[in-house]
Amino acid sequence: MKAVQVTGYGGVDKLELVEQAIPEPKENEVLIQVKACGMNNTEIWMREGAYGTEAKSGWKPNGVHFPRTPGSDTAGVIVKAGKAVDDALIGKDVVLFPFTSGGENGLEHISEDMSFIGSEYDGGYAEYVVWPASLCFEMPLPSYTESAVFSVSGLTAWHMAEQIKIQPGETVMVTGANGGVGSLNVQIASSVFGAKVIAIVGDLALEERMKDLGAAHVLSYKSERLAEEILEVNGGPIDSVLDVVGDSLFAISLQVLKNGGKFCTSGSAGGQKTELDFRVLYLKHITLYGSVLGTREEFGRMLRAISERKIKPVIDRTFPLEEAKEAQTYFKQSGKTGKIVLLPGN
Repeated sequence: MKAVQVTGYGGVDKLELVEQAIPEPKENEVLIQVKACGMNNTEIWMREGAYGTEAKSGWKPNGVHFPRTPGSDTAGVIVKAGKAVDDALIGKDVVLFPFTSGGENGLEHISEDMSFIGSEYDGGYAEYVVWPASLCFEMPLPSYTESAVFSVSGLTAWHMAEQIKIQPGETVMVTGANGGVGSLNVQIASSVFGAKVIAIVGDLALEERMKDLGAAHVLSYKSERLAEEILEVNGGPIDSVLDVVGDSLFAISLQVLKNGGKFCTSGSAGGQKTELDFRVLYLKHITLYGSVLGTREEFGRMLRAISERKIKPVIDRTFPLEEAKEAQTYFKQSGKTGKIVLLPGN
């Protein structure tokens, strides 16, 4: 089979297209023929070693064992089953829950032994991948490409919304609203939880697209009056912030939050370090949340909402597997709306 491997920490030159044997499923695993694999910041940062602080590392501090095939948002069809797996699963269209964990239900995403597909295991930048049968879920939409855009970014966005307990009628500001997680934050907060969403983007040419996804107001982070504009469109301070950019909008976010407001972050594309005046935090009774991924039960709830068409796939562009370098380069450009998807076999 064809696969794309990361051969070490560095730029896209560390991505190599190789021919290798199709993997064999272990006793409790299945072999999936990959039909589509969505792209995430996680595999970019894994390659760049950006999760580390003093030294480069992958998803886990002890680093990545190279070569490694990245890719976590995988959709495909089961073509072979391990000895302990029911053969009735063969032929099923599935999406993959993106990590293994020994944590008990509801806490699996914060377990110390959490291991990520595409970082600790070979992932979906390949024509075939093996994965535990218990972590394969029924595909929520008829299209492989559309179903492949939710596993990591969708679960992350869903968990963020559940974590801050969004209530109907509350105002939620979404940063990076045109990105993979951000565009899902807009939809989940508005369509599933009934919030009024203020979407923050760079280019206001995206306004209608954001409103189609459920945003009530669309503002540009480039505005010198952004904090004032947020307060104006909402008629006062907002209830919460769902953030994926980090430093660049952190101060404004705290400024526009109400007393008792909530700030939840799952990314730092706009800066990994920031300054915090603790007086703002405690005088306004603000709660800060860090959030990555979520639980298997949340994954199931998200897939049901997708199958009910409450959440729509937002896809910017697709690439064949052989153009993984070009796809990751394009991924890092600004101004996109939604996900980038690799299509093995095309």
